[in-house]
Amino acid sequence: MTIPIFAMAALLCGPSDPVPAASVQPGASVQPATAPAASSAAETDNLRQLLTLRRVYVDRFSGGETAAQLRDMVINGLQSSKLFTITENQEKADAILRGSGEDLVFNETHSSSDSLNVHSSLGTSQTVEDTALRGGTRSEDRATRSVGLGAGDSESSHSVERRHEANAAVRLVSKDGDVIWSTTQESLGGKFRGASADVADKITKRLLEDYERAKKLQH
Repeated sequence: MTIPIFAMAALLCGPSDPVPAASVQPGASVQPATAPAASSAAETDNLRQLLTLRRVYVDRFSGGETAAQLRDMVINGLQSSKLFTITENQEKADAILRGSGEDLVFNETHSSSDSLNVHSSLGTSQTVEDTALRGGTRSEDRATRSVGLGAGDSESSHSVERRHEANAAVRLVSKDGDVIWSTTQESLGGKFRGASADVADKITKRLLEDYERAKKLQH
């Protein structure tokens, strides 16, 4: 009896034989599966939302009395940037700028002390024994000499430096309560401006940079 060819092949291949993998056509490239970065997608979406803002309300900053002055400087910076219309009516705003800040003036004390001490000593001892023939008496002379030298020097310094430091953390919040932009800035004061003014300027510059990034995403 003649056994069909496909029956013989079934007998030769046992149940434990692996199933051959799907063949890849020559010249075809296999692309690895990559999951999109959720954080990058969220950041891109937030940047695009910046372009939709027209009116922004700047809420009161927390952080004490100096925070109110810092808020006014941030308002002036945003107004000068001409990115949005700064409104005092929260109901008409597309987003709210919230945050906290403080402007601190404090004294920083520096103290240092250096000292150097050198001591040196030298001692000699001499004994002279002499036996006199007169009357069988014995005489003995002893001499001891010592020299000491010491030197010391010390130097100390004390200084008090007045320091000025300001910092602020702000965020843009949409009407739905989503944070679409945020930044934290600090400064010890610029060459021609105070610490608070420098912080407000850094916040405005950072917002301008991110706004330009959002415009490039549209192209």
